[in-house]
Amino acid sequence: MQARTKAEWRELVLSGRRALTPELRASEDQALAGRVTVGVAGESTVCAYVPTALEPGSLEFLDALRRVAGRVLVPVTRGPGPLYWAEFTGADDLADASYGLREPTGHTWEPDEIRSAETIFVPALAVDRQGVRLGRGAGFYDRSLGLAAPGARLITMVRDEELVSALPEDPHDIRMGWALTPGSGLVRLGDE
Repeated sequence: MQARTKAEWRELVLSGRRALTPELRASEDQALAGRVTVGVAGESTVCAYVPTALEPGSLEFLDALRRVAGRVLVPVTRGPGPLYWAEFTGADDLADASYGLREPTGHTWEPDEIRSAETIFVPALAVDRQGVRLGRGAGFYDRSLGLAAPGARLITMVRDEELVSALPEDPHDIRMGWALTPGSGLVRLGDE
């Protein structure tokens, strides 16, 4: 059997996400928000993301992060380069942005501000047991994660079914150290 391409994986995962019932999505998002204290309590800066309708996570997850971490930064897009960062201060301070995203309206830091984060939550369509992450294909995170501190903990949030045995990998892909799923919680990657 021929291995799936990244494009085929993307279509498979997005189809599955579109088919989720609102009740299951809400239940999984609530489970993720309940697992937010996965070692970030007391950290001065955590990077995360404002999830789109098809991404695991919620604003409640970000609010829970704010309660345990000193500062929560989320991405701001400025063209095809690495991501810029702004502090998440609550849903009321988000505005619609390009790519169907919502971004904070406050002060924006340069891309290298990611270096201040001890933990970085990274969106993904899927991740494999070796830490290979499948993103949307635009490369924003691959360009941004190269600026992170060498010891930063990289955690991707996916549905339980999206933690798979193997994904295609390109040389520029940056591997994740952990996956956070609604059912399994924090799963160490790359140990197999």
